Amino acid sequence: MSLDWAEVYRSTFLDLVRFLHRKVWDADRAQELAQEAFVRALSQTGRRPDNPRAWLFRVAANLAKDEARLVIRRKKHLALLKVEAETEPAVEPELLQTDERAAREEAVRQALAQLGERDREALLLWDAGLSYREIAEHTGLALGAIGTTLARARARLVEAYSALEAKHAARG
Repeated sequence: MSLDWAEVYRSTFLDLVRFLHRKVWDADRAQELAQEAFVRALSQTGRRPDNPRAWLFRVAANLAKDEARLVIRRKKHLALLKVEAETEPAVEPELLQTDERAAREEAVRQALAQLGERDREALLLWDAGLSYREIAEHTGLALGAIGTTLARARARLVEAYSALEAKHAARG
């Protein structure tokens, strides 16, 4: 039986974009990476994954990791250029952000960054709409451990976010 990639696309693309957005924090880039994941899937003409949705999320996660490495390299390069050209003290990016939503989004990013890779990955996959079975396949965790992992990851995320909010309130 042939795999209906059009149906996989319809049922997975938006979840994949949401997952990637929380990895790269750029909506346009998340859509581009989701499209790239499908391009890679379609270019694998001889390969038919058992679970195309979980496979696509694995490909997307790898693309996001590649993207993160690229961004880090760019930031290091720009930082070096900035140090060479800088004559005034830098303004903290947090001071430039006055929009409450942007501040909350930054706090969520920081809270997510404080989580371990396994917790962050499980939360993002769950948020993207993957089932416990699909999360288990993607992460290599036992199916029975997914619920516990998610509960603990959520608690850690809330704790990290609350600490950041308290720190922010103390400054303000």
